[in-house]
This record gives sequence, C-alpha cells and structure tokens, in this order.
Amino acid sequence: MKHPFPARRALLCGLAAALMAAAVPVSAQDISGSYRAEGRNPDGSSYSGTVQIRDSGGVIEMQWQVGTQTYAGSGTRNGDVVWVNWGDTYPVVYVRMPSGELHGTWSNGRALERLIP
Repeated sequence: MKHPFPARRALLCGLAAALMAAAVPVSAQDISGSYRAEGRNPDGSSYSGTVQIRDSGGVIEMQWQVGTQTYAGSGTRNGDVVWVNWGDTYPVVYVRMPSGELHGTWSNGRALERLIP
C-alpha cells in the first residue's frame, strides 16, 4: 500500500535523522592524539612545544614537551571542557573548539595555551 503522504513521510524521516545526528554531540569525540602547543606564560613570554593526549572515556592523561622540560598531568573531560591537574596550584582548563583545537588557561587565568591537532 502506498503511503498517503509521501512528502510528509520523507520530511519526518529527514527530521528524525537530523535529530539522531544531533544526539551524538561533537564534544563526545575522543581528543586523543598529538598536538602542537602554543602558549603565553604569566609574564607574557611565549612558548611552544608538543602535547600527547590520551582520552579514555573522559579520563584524560597529558604529556607536554616544552623545550627541554617535560610535564605530565591527568584530569577529566565533560563535553567540550577539559580540566587537567599538572602539579601547579591551579589546573589547566581547556575548551574544545569546533576545529578540534583546545584553547586553555592556566596559572589561574594569567597564562594561555592553544593545542593544535
């Protein structure tokens, strides 16, 4: 039997597919990988380096290499927000951008860091 409203059926199927796609947010994507770090220290000087991130279902492990210095930290991810304790008084707090970059602050907001995949 032919459906009496084929256009409505197609519209509803398309709407259902769009809603299902929206139900899996971009923020649920794993952020594991290698990143290039660009940052600004609290004194205004700049730095660059590399970062390795391991995301195990929202549990985050990070390793930074900045010049000859290495740093390690762990934290959590909730959607697009990542908190990483790395041994300082204040954590690094990143926000995942639509491009996949992570933009963050550390030193209680006095320093900035951008991680580029």
